[in-house]
This record gives sequence, structure tokens and C-alpha cells, in this order.
Amino acid sequence: MAIKINTEKRIFTLETKHTMYQMQADTYGVLRHLWYGAKTGCDMSYLQDYPDVGFSGNPHDAGNDRTYSLDTLPLEYAGAGIGDFRVPAVEAVHADGSCALDLRYYSHTVKQGKYAIAGLPALYAGEDEAETLEVVLRDTASAVEVTLKYGVLPELDIVTRCAEIRNLGEAPVTLTKAASLCLDMGQGSWEWIHFYGRHAMERQAERRPLLHGIQESSSTRGTSSHHQNPTVLLCTPDCTETSGACVGAALVYSGSHQTKIECDQLGQVRVVMGIHPDLFRWELGAGECFATPEVLLSYSSTGLETLSHQFHRAIREHICRGKYQLAERPVLINNWEATYFGFDTEKILHIAEEAARLGVDMLVLDDGWFGKRDDDCSGLGDWFVNEKKLSGGLYDLVEKIKAMGMRFGIWFEPEMISEDSDLYRAHPDWAIRIPERSPMRGRYQLVLDMTNPEVQEYLFRVMSEVLH
Repeated sequence: MAIKINTEKRIFTLETKHTMYQMQADTYGVLRHLWYGAKTGCDMSYLQDYPDVGFSGNPHDAGNDRTYSLDTLPLEYAGAGIGDFRVPAVEAVHADGSCALDLRYYSHTVKQGKYAIAGLPALYAGEDEAETLEVVLRDTASAVEVTLKYGVLPELDIVTRCAEIRNLGEAPVTLTKAASLCLDMGQGSWEWIHFYGRHAMERQAERRPLLHGIQESSSTRGTSSHHQNPTVLLCTPDCTETSGACVGAALVYSGSHQTKIECDQLGQVRVVMGIHPDLFRWELGAGECFATPEVLLSYSSTGLETLSHQFHRAIREHICRGKYQLAERPVLINNWEATYFGFDTEKILHIAEEAARLGVDMLVLDDGWFGKRDDDCSGLGDWFVNEKKLSGGLYDLVEKIKAMGMRFGIWFEPEMISEDSDLYRAHPDWAIRIPERSPMRGRYQLVLDMTNPEVQEYLFRVMSEVLH
């Protein structure tokens, strides 16, 4: 079994082929993180031997025990407003305006197979490939309940994390932060690696020693973006590609995200990862539930190369789906860098002929085939073929390329509109903008309101005509 439970000590141990993740519901019901790293096969609670920490504040339950403070204990999912002044994993505003969440152990369940998250991508696995542990925590004073879900895939050396937050009461509760992962590493000296970048220079690795305080990798762009990737690594100072210890956390989410890493007063490290809270506010009505995205966790004692392979295998075999999950993918050629906007039928056919000779499987016709689109300042939204460039129209070009033994693909950006376009002149109200304010443009274009039924009908109609 991958999930082992010591009911007397209330210790939960998750084991993969080479790693162990361990936590404990202590005397007061606080779910404490004990260990994540190489397999030890033993109770790791002995590592948590704290001095007098009365300066940090002690919960009422602990009486005069000055060695017990939520501000220093490694926790599995940290609430706010209860004496832990480190980065919280969850924050909520109750109907009375208070913001405290004191989450304590309530129950647990073990299930065969891997949990799923409604409406969100997540790692999947068969019942013989994974086990799921669900640990339920409840706030001591309100009707907020949090279910922590752990998926264990022993052969992949992967543990997954997500949380479901429920309102069991009648009064609404407003979530202002709901992270997927809270990981407290009580032992060791760590550096961190994050991945930054920009257009045409994506995913640049940067490695730095942790400072005492908070370091952050995040994006509020509405997408995971190439500016900050939603993956971070912790590694020992001596870690290389082939030796040393490292931990990786990857958020399976394409929206705004935040990872905060805090090195606290005792040199302990907390990683909190999930949806960016700056643009997040979610009201939970009576009986409602909010599910966070998933985080993939993996550990390696033999360097970064092993960690990379573990993530690659998990994503390739247990997140990717469909025909090309493991199959060799077709090779395509795209005309963009060869021509930019300056092409005609003759140029495209010349590229196709050379590509077909080399065995390329598909040609994709990129930006510029439609409307008055000779640069990136105009034309978006006017989805009709520019026959000055494509003499004879799109149909003849497609048939000639198919006759060469290749498939044909076409570039299309339905959600965008240029102010210099017939569509915008006819329907400026279709573009998203703040009333009474000048629009903020990106690449000289605006975003269409894709929830508008008229926009949906227009796009369906014009693309049906183009692709007919």
C-alpha cells in the first residue's frame, strides 16, 4: 500500500518507490507536516523538538506550553489570523467580518485510484496505479471545512495536492485566498530555482540562495505566461544535474498564479503555491464548494535530471491525452518567419513544394491571409480571404497543397479585434473596455467579448464560410 496510517499516533505516511511524505494530526488536531524526502520507514516526528517560542504566541489549547506555537510548527495547510504570521495558504472573510481560520483535523478517507477535479485539468491514473488520501479539516469556530487531497503514484515518485473548501453553514463566506499547496520544510539548507522569460526568450532558469523573508514567482497576466512559469524547485546548495537533493512543485493551471517561499525565523522554509490572490475573490454560499487547481510534487536525491524525468513521465503519460499522447507527432512548417505579412500564392506554394520534398506533413498558413492585414495594426476581425494575396482564393491553395501530399492548417485569432477594421467600425461595443476610459491595447489590438452571443454567431458564420 502506498498510504499507511498509524491510527494510534494519527500519522499519515505516503510512500512512492523512492520517496516518503509524512504528516500527523497532533494532540490538538493541528495537521503538522513531518517529512518529505527520501524513504526512511520511520516516524519522523522526532525532528520537531522546539525550544521556548513564547515570543511567537501560543494557542489557547496549549496552555502554558511555550514550546508549542503555530508560528513555528510545520503545517500542512496554514490558515490566517490564528497566530501563524508566515504566508497563509487560505484566507476567508466570515459574515461577521472576521478573517480567522483555525483548521483542525476532523476525519480522513483512503481511496483506490486518483481523484479528479471538476472543471480543471489534473493528473489521472487507474485504480492499480494510484491511491488517494483525503484529510478533512474544520475551522474551530465557523462552518468552513477544507478537504486536503493527496494523490500518490508510487511508480512515478509523484505526490499531488489540491484542496476543496466548503461552506457548511447558512451565512456566506468569502474566500480571498485559496492555495493548492502549503509545504513546510523544517530541515535542510535550500536554494530555489524559478523560470522567468519574455517573448522569444521563454523559460530561463534562475537559481538563488533563499533569503530570510519572502521570495516570490508570480503572474497576474491572466495566464501562466512565459514571464514567470508556475513551477519552482528547491535544491540543496550542492545539487547538480546528477547528484544532490531537490524538490519540484508544478501548478497544473494556466491562469494567474503565485508561489511564495518564506524562510522563517528558525530557518524553516514554507512554499505556498496556487491561484494568485490579488485577482481572486470567491463567495461561498451555503453548501457550496471551491476546488483549487492541482500541484504535482516530486523529490529526487540524485539531482535535477532525475526530477525532470519524473515530471516529464507524469505529464506525458498521465496528463496528456488523445491520439498523440505517446505517438510521434506530424511535422509541420509555418510560413510566418519566412514571409511575415509579405506573401502571395506563389510564395506559399514554393514553400510547400520544398517542404513536401523534405517529407513535411503539414503546412500552416499564418497571419495575413485575411482582410486588410499587411501589418499588425489592422485587419483583425475581418475574417474574409484577401484575394489580392491569395489569387484564386483559399480553396485553390488548399487543394494544391493537399495534392502535394500534405495537410493544410490555418492561423486564426478569433478573440482579438483591430480598431482599424470593418468589424470594429461596425461594432465597437463588441470590444472589452472599461466604460469612460480609453482602451488598453496590446500589439495594437483589443479583446472581443466572447460571451456575447452576437460575437459567437458572427465568428461561427465567418469561419464556416472560410473553411467551407
